[in-house]
Amino acid sequence: MTTKMEYHNPVLLKETVDGLNIHPDGVYVDVTFGGGGHSREIMSRLGENGKLFAFDQDLDALKNAIDDERFTLINENFRFIKRFLRFHGIKQVDGILADLGVSSHQFDVAERGFSTRFDAELDMRMNQKGDISAYHVVNEYDEQDIARVLFDYGELKNARAMANVIVTARKDKEIRNSDELKKVLAKFLPGHKSNKILAQIYQAIRIEVNQEMDVLKEFLEQSLEILKPGGRLSVISYHSLEDRLVKRFVKNGMFEGEPERDFFGNFEVPFKTIEKLIVPSEEEIAINNRARSAKLRVAEKI
Repeated sequence: MTTKMEYHNPVLLKETVDGLNIHPDGVYVDVTFGGGGHSREIMSRLGENGKLFAFDQDLDALKNAIDDERFTLINENFRFIKRFLRFHGIKQVDGILADLGVSSHQFDVAERGFSTRFDAELDMRMNQKGDISAYHVVNEYDEQDIARVLFDYGELKNARAMANVIVTARKDKEIRNSDELKKVLAKFLPGHKSNKILAQIYQAIRIEVNQEMDVLKEFLEQSLEILKPGGRLSVISYHSLEDRLVKRFVKNGMFEGEPERDFFGNFEVPFKTIEKLIVPSEEEIAINNRARSAKLRVAEKI
């Protein structure tokens, strides 16, 4: 039985919600509901006419739904934010919060396969109905694609060699669980660095399984359309790949390249940054280990 307590403490709770500059009668969206910690804090600041819509594709998160007529939980991937808000009659909102990555709950449930701590089936799907699992990536992707995943999303220098070892090993026997994957890649996991490298490998496969970079890009582009002028975007990321995308998009509305400039060398910017990069205090990291790599960026639509 999953309980609310298993979701642990929301990261940068006050800072992230403060960043939204809540208006009591406003409409807000929490696109990563999870245990509902950030959502409950938003709700505590809304008046009777305020509204909060939350997204989570994980069925486990539905058990944490808030019983309040001002609250609506949508069991979908937040890459569809615009479509489902329109379904509910909402075209523009006052603020959007995103706490990216995997929830503590997902890491702690062994059978979900997200954590390097457990021997579990290779799964890693945030949406348990998803077609592609970690098993599929490891056993069915060709060598070139496995190398791409490990290099692009895990930033692993040995990506090609690792991909070759995986493909060679699976010819004899499919790789079904995390222990088998660790044994196959053992020579790349020296004792003092094994946890760090394993975390990079798992991160890479998880990002591929859940299309996390594509989802983030689609979400950010839609957030620009959905936010009212003066509306706030508050995003927590946990690794450099996510943070770079958020930082670039907030700066110039693009993920790569440079925007077109006018005759005077100026270009229109979509957002203004509210404060500089915010990171957790040492006290918060001591209480909540997941917070150690968190980075919060807050921006206001111009």
